[in-house]
Amino acid sequence: MTTVQARGAAGPPEERAQVRAGVRDGLGVGLTVGVSGLAFGASAVTAGLSVAQACALSLLAFTGASQFALIGVIGAGGGLAAGALGAVLLSGRNALYGLRLAGTLRVRGWRRLLTAQVVIDETTAVATAQPSRAAARAAFYATGISIFVTWNVTTLLGAAGAARLGDPEAVGLDVLGPAAFLALLWPRLTAGRAEVAVAVAAAVIALVATPLLPPGVPVMLAALAVLPALLRPAARRAGAGDGDEDGEAGA
Repeated sequence: MTTVQARGAAGPPEERAQVRAGVRDGLGVGLTVGVSGLAFGASAVTAGLSVAQACALSLLAFTGASQFALIGVIGAGGGLAAGALGAVLLSGRNALYGLRLAGTLRVRGWRRLLTAQVVIDETTAVATAQPSRAAARAAFYATGISIFVTWNVTTLLGAAGAARLGDPEAVGLDVLGPAAFLALLWPRLTAGRAEVAVAVAAAVIALVATPLLPPGVPVMLAALAVLPALLRPAARRAGAGDGDEDGEAGA
């Protein structure tokens, strides 16, 4: 049973209020994060991509961290194959998000292809934070559509105006996406020591690996910090299962 299913059913008026709140959350995050497409467009052109290539990457790939990883490798002098491989590995996390959201969204047929295009960090975070399945669905699509439209429009603007914009870090556009995502994660990071431990471990891995490895790779390695947290519940369930079997055997 998923988190949103386990929280219980709400009455129609309350459910409508939850849906409206979910849409507001989604639009707020989508518009805020989408603006950082300006930084991606400018960075992509600075790394050597054309305006058309930058726009095509945002339109077809549409996963910010992987896109930045790709142009980071290219901008640092790495090959296209190495950059693409790193981007693909990093975007593999979206498949796990899809498994997490499948029971909530329940899409079938050709709609799966369209929905999969917007299964990213932000849509997953906003959807799973909602108190009901209806609110989660509304929040997911509000976030996904608003980010997709805003990100692609601002990618075009950033790429076309890269010469005038200069270094995106100089104007602070690079912090918009991480700041918005951190705002979503903060309640979970303050909820328990396990979450804080994962965040700290990921930061340490990234900091240690950054001077030694090509751009994009430290981010992928930082994801390994979550493995102990994922394995611990599985071990607990296995232990509980053994205990149940022992209890049944002794009954």
